[in-house]
Amino acid sequence: MTMTSSRPYLLRALHEWIVDNGLTPHVLVDASQDDVQVPKASIQDGKVVLNIAPSAVRDLELENDWVSCVARFSGVSHGIVVPVSAVRAIYARENGQGMMFPEVEDDPPSGGPDGQGESGDSEGGKDRGHLKVIK
Repeated sequence: MTMTSSRPYLLRALHEWIVDNGLTPHVLVDASQDDVQVPKASIQDGKVVLNIAPSAVRDLELENDWVSCVARFSGVSHGIVVPVSAVRAIYARENGQGMMFPEVEDDPPSGGPDGQGESGDSEGGKDRGHLKVIK
């Protein structure tokens, strides 16, 4: 069974956690990815840091595929669209707490929670994971 990416769920949860603690959520975006829509002048070394605090943006949407909002750069409003896959990190500006994401997401492990589909059975052939079921 193939699962969807956990990245958008973690992004929403961490955003809420940072805001609930009265801090300022920032996201680090790989601006070199296709479909990233940010002002070119804000990009440095292929990356851009966006302040996505409720007081800094309008119409913030943290969807499963996209992060979008209206943000101001040098006093000018811009529509921002970022694929979730381009988000490299979310963190609190004030203390740096948050999470980095891998550049390329690993495929979710195959098999169920009991390890079916991994080595040791006739269907598997993959190395056994580091988790085991404790009953």
